[in-house]
Amino acid sequence: MILINLLPHREAARKRRREAYQATMVASALLGLVIAGLIYWWFQMMISDQQDRNAFLKREITVLEGQIKEIATLEGEITALRARQKAVEDLQSDRNLPVHLLNELVKQLPDGVYITSLKQEGEMVTMQGMAQSNERVSEMLRNFTDNTPWFSKPELVEIVAANVALTPRDQRRVAAFTLRFRLVRSSEAQKTAASAQPEAGTARK
Repeated sequence: MILINLLPHREAARKRRREAYQATMVASALLGLVIAGLIYWWFQMMISDQQDRNAFLKREITVLEGQIKEIATLEGEITALRARQKAVEDLQSDRNLPVHLLNELVKQLPDGVYITSLKQEGEMVTMQGMAQSNERVSEMLRNFTDNTPWFSKPELVEIVAANVALTPRDQRRVAAFTLRFRLVRSSEAQKTAASAQPEAGTARK
């Protein structure tokens, strides 16, 4: 049997081109969807990885913050323990302060100076006495200032002329004084004495 194509030749060609174009468009659309899907999947993977890293960093930061708090707590406890230790050491050394006070007074008081009253309140010492002259009081002040690490900031509060009756017929003119100074703690006095020794050696050279 013989078949005869009754469709026009040109119409058949246009149909083939149209079908080919449609197939190309469909293929392009499908390819675009695949590419878009791959890009979306890649971005989702990147976002997921970044979220995992962020979560890890947050956990590590939380751990570090806890460690920092522990360190700060330990440092506070160490500071408190050191303060307590220093307080105990100061208390133990302060027990010997009256001994140092009396020893230094014996060393630093010039001849002709006599103590009539001695009062200590904390680190401050108030001393009253009599001297044969104002020059003796000045010498005592110089000794307290320059010759001992145990006394600090001596201050002459008052000096007045007075009479002392040695016998009913023998009265002497004296200088009655009130002096105030700070009694230095043992640790501070030892540091001052240690720093003064090299200076004294340099001066002798």
